[in-house]
Amino acid sequence: MKIPSFPLRMMLCLTVSIITMQPAQAQKVPTVYSAENTGEAKFKTPVWPKYDDLPIIRELPDPLKGVKKFSKWEKRRNEIAAQIQHYGIGVKPAVDPKQVKARMSGDTLIVDVTVNGETLTLRSTIQYPKGQQPPYALMIGTSGISLPRQLFEGRPIATMVYQESQVNEYSQWRRQHKERGEHPFDRLYPHLKDNGAYSEWAWGLSRLIDGLQQLGTETTRIDMAHIGVTGCSYAGKMALYCGAFDERIALTIAQEPGGGGAAAWRVSHTMKEVEDLDHTDYHWFLESQREQFRGDSVYRLPYDQHELCALVCPRALLLLGNPDYKWLADSAMLVSAKAARKVWEHFGIADRMGYSIMGGHGHCQLPEKQFPEVQAFIDKFLLGKDTDTSHVEIAQDL
Repeated sequence: MKIPSFPLRMMLCLTVSIITMQPAQAQKVPTVYSAENTGEAKFKTPVWPKYDDLPIIRELPDPLKGVKKFSKWEKRRNEIAAQIQHYGIGVKPAVDPKQVKARMSGDTLIVDVTVNGETLTLRSTIQYPKGQQPPYALMIGTSGISLPRQLFEGRPIATMVYQESQVNEYSQWRRQHKERGEHPFDRLYPHLKDNGAYSEWAWGLSRLIDGLQQLGTETTRIDMAHIGVTGCSYAGKMALYCGAFDERIALTIAQEPGGGGAAAWRVSHTMKEVEDLDHTDYHWFLESQREQFRGDSVYRLPYDQHELCALVCPRALLLLGNPDYKWLADSAMLVSAKAARKVWEHFGIADRMGYSIMGGHGHCQLPEKQFPEVQAFIDKFLLGKDTDTSHVEIAQDL
């Protein structure tokens, strides 16, 4: 049976009932954690329904299903994360700390991860700020940092670039496109050869954070409570997945992430000439996602991308859009952003989630008119300054 398309105007009107926490309660909600996934040990992965048993869900699924108190969010967050891995990107495997060995060579962090007798080595050079006192906050760029340098200059913020090609040889600069099962990641996890790149890339960035954590602040000069991740375009998706799947990241800035990032699949399906579930790079996702949820079958997908965004909660998330590039499906990202923000609102911490969608500039070239909100999030969540991020809900030129 053909499932009718869900009207975009109805998606834009989507509401989720919320019970807002009182300020005193909100103050108890952590801004970051010291573990990759605090609820992992308590969560038992269920037996997932097969495609034919999945219900048709025309509206965006409710990320707060069954959640009233913040104490219940940990379990719900793990449910959503497990769904995304099972149906969308593949498994991000847990790693025993004993499998990770880290060292510094000058300013370069080197992390060896050994699993099943195979070792994968990650290297990333830390750029330390001049004239500042450690420990430093750290902004990690997935495949690079396209945010303007002046947003970091003169501040105690170190930067480093995560080279995703070290994990699976895929890079925006050098795309080898080897077959699944032939990547460095696959030597460690041959049973996960069907994985999409975003689960593997999130795994790799978490190993760098493992290395920083293992060496400690005295060696790395990095403040582990103030780590951020950012990226643009396909690397904006990467930053979002990395931030969503590692609770040690205090701030995620996903710049122009497009479809498969923050843009809701259900909404992009109603649009033309955009990156939707049928039209994206399937090196990044499970092939089974396309096979099972193509076309109107997208309404059987048990989650949507607003829930990927919500996984960042209670930590900080800023989404940046550019409607001049239709392919990015920023109208669909706006729907996601509004729906996801209700999770932060529910816990009385709406100031930790914002979005800014503005045109009039090149792809991945943040204009000065967007500097204020980006600077406010960096200052507040990486430097601990008392800046106002309560109402960063900007959508222009859509």
